[in-house]
Amino acid sequence: MNYQNIQVTLEEEGIGIITINRPKVRNAIDPDTWEEIREGVKSINDDKKIGIIIITGSGDKAFAAGSDISQIKERDLLDGLKAVSQFVLTDLEATEKPIIAAVNGFALGGGCELCLACDIRIASKNAKFGQPEVNLAIIPGAGGTQRLATLIGIGRAKELILTGDIIDADEAYRIGLVNHVVEPSELMEKSKEIAKKILSKGPMARRLAKI
Repeated sequence: MNYQNIQVTLEEEGIGIITINRPKVRNAIDPDTWEEIREGVKSINDDKKIGIIIITGSGDKAFAAGSDISQIKERDLLDGLKAVSQFVLTDLEATEKPIIAAVNGFALGGGCELCLACDIRIASKNAKFGQPEVNLAIIPGAGGTQRLATLIGIGRAKELILTGDIIDADEAYRIGLVNHVVEPSELMEKSKEIAKKILSKGPMARRLAKI
């Protein structure tokens, strides 16, 4: 498939990498990009030579700085309830192969929700996380209200969602939102290190442990 907004790389070690590639808009995720992420994950999941997936963003400023604001403003309630991002992230969670989010820079709104749907989150020291949708008079519409509470506890999740606060990588680590914090130059190295460790385990065990 010819992708317009993402890049898919398959490495010999059995690692598939999906890179969100919209640097001019800080890798903001529009509906077309959500669909490409879905297709990219599916194609890697169907490849028997690949055992694990890493999702990251191009450049060092943003993993995914939320959704396209102009499109959000044009949505009505019905559009929000049937947002494609919800279905993509549900599919992502159901993917048999483990998924690591390698977070470089901003992971806000839909970008943060994409991280939450992954199994493991590695953050560079310049990463920023948040669900600032309340500032646009909307709520996290792709499962953020559920997944964030499951990951960090309902009290902390409610505070982040209701205030729209953005936190840095160290705070994200402290509250359990991310697994590791590394220097920006070490982000992919650390993500691949963990990926290779997971790949050294039995494939059936990996699949059952994820589910």
